[in-house]
Amino acid sequence: MSLGTTDTAAGGRLSQFLGSPVIGMSPWIAMSVIVGPGRFELAVAIALALAVALVVVGRIRRPGSSFKILEIADVVFFAVMAVIGIFASPGTYRWLENYSGEVANIALMAIALGSMACRVPFTLQYAREQVPREFWSDPRFLRTNYYITGAWGAAFAVAAIAGAYGDLVLHNSNNLWTGWIIQIAAIIAALQFTEWYPDVVRARSLRERNLPGPSEPPVSSFLTPLAGYLTPVGILVLAFGAGPVWLGVALILLGVVLVKSMSRPKEAEPDASG
Repeated sequence: MSLGTTDTAAGGRLSQFLGSPVIGMSPWIAMSVIVGPGRFELAVAIALALAVALVVVGRIRRPGSSFKILEIADVVFFAVMAVIGIFASPGTYRWLENYSGEVANIALMAIALGSMACRVPFTLQYAREQVPREFWSDPRFLRTNYYITGAWGAAFAVAAIAGAYGDLVLHNSNNLWTGWIIQIAAIIAALQFTEWYPDVVRARSLRERNLPGPSEPPVSSFLTPLAGYLTPVGILVLAFGAGPVWLGVALILLGVVLVKSMSRPKEAEPDASG
């Protein structure tokens, strides 16, 4: 019995994972992080393979289900990028190596903003697979998806700006800060917001209706992974000489201190009844 329960729970977690909008954005995340001089073909190949795999898995998981905005955008965008790369002149190919990451980031930002403008934020199609139909028209459910879609649009806007600064101002596509650290930080923030904010909305909804349920997750639970990210960033700064030694050491210590502080359980509030 316990084995069957475990399998069911594992299957439910797998289904929830595959139905997450984060999975739909994995090709864009891969492209944003991998692409650079000498890595254009690899980045596009991985992104396109992920996009096609997601469409196939989605149809297997939910036969007859409609295609999602993000699924279509994934395949079309990276297929076009692959074709352009194949037939590009040497000059165009060099341009793609330098700037295709920013193009991909701007494209996903545009998809996020466009889907919101059309009143169908792209995360909504994923969220509807996770909640009963009677909640689909709930203003809180719709608002939550606007916020999450907006968070991803903002994350890729930050990634695009960071990459463009590295390419156009620093003239270094492989700059550790603009090409990796800042862009990964933006993605981590969006990932955390995607996980954290729906729990906040659910807890508030239950509290407003005086129903039992988990308490609202604190902001610290959203910020802890970002604080934890400071430590590996500090290690990278020291390992690659991406800043003064004091900065690397300070980031390592700050990350450790912040994570410990945010992870410390709060003391129970005294009972007002005495």
